Amino acid sequence: MPVRQHPTARQVRLGAELRKMREAAGLKATEAASLLGVNSVQMSQIESGISGVSEQRLRRLAANYACPDHQLIDALVAMATDRTRGWWEEYRGHLPTSFLDLAELEHHADYRWDVDFLHVPGLLQTKDYARALFSYVNPEFPDDEVEHRVDHRMKRRVIIERPSPTPYVTVIHEAALRIRVGDRAAVQAQFARILELSEADQVTVRVIPFDLDGFAGAGSAMVYAGGPVSQLDTVVRDGPHGTAFIDAQAQLNRFRTLFRRLEAVSLEPDRSRDFIHRLAKEL
Repeated sequence: MPVRQHPTARQVRLGAELRKMREAAGLKATEAASLLGVNSVQMSQIESGISGVSEQRLRRLAANYACPDHQLIDALVAMATDRTRGWWEEYRGHLPTSFLDLAELEHHADYRWDVDFLHVPGLLQTKDYARALFSYVNPEFPDDEVEHRVDHRMKRRVIIERPSPTPYVTVIHEAALRIRVGDRAAVQAQFARILELSEADQVTVRVIPFDLDGFAGAGSAMVYAGGPVSQLDTVVRDGPHGTAFIDAQAQLNRFRTLFRRLEAVSLEPDRSRDFIHRLAKEL
């Protein structure tokens, strides 16, 4: 298969999972290469996502690695044979690759969880809210750059609006709802949008209020994308130096536990809607 100049996060993840499988089997890369009749450079390219791998070769590796997890193997085959060129590809060269990788991750996710403390989660944002946010955070951006980001964010909502939507649970702190990203009209429209989406069967919105005693989880913002098997889950976190895609099992276990803790202390969906209604009336 041809070598990729810029593998996506999904392609890199496939290669990383194959490397983990090989290491669990106690084999060296040179030994794995010989199983496929390739050299060590080509094996390295497969395990780094730079080169693709066919279903036949992937299953051969899994068999020789004595991997007993057939669900994981089938999920990796699906990743390896997927040829989707999604809507996000039109933004390649216009937006950072992390934007495209996130959209691709969401497209394939079996479910999505969000936790946010400072901003309304991206999937719930209105155009005006997103525009105000991007314009403020990056005041040097020209208008067309801002609009690319806004349009991309709006198109990401397809996963909760399509005929077979992705189940979505979001936990939002009261602080994110009270911070006025935009003018009063924009905030009112944003509240209305959240309330509208919260009525959908596939969307669950929960709020953590300020008056919750003993809450120390304000640094726990995350995007959690569930894979077809738990080993292929991914956590996405934004930091001062860019976006991180986290897939180490120990960290995934930690974030799963953390999300459940945050979900447990948040208001029930009906009470959360009532809470947002009250905030809207206060404006």
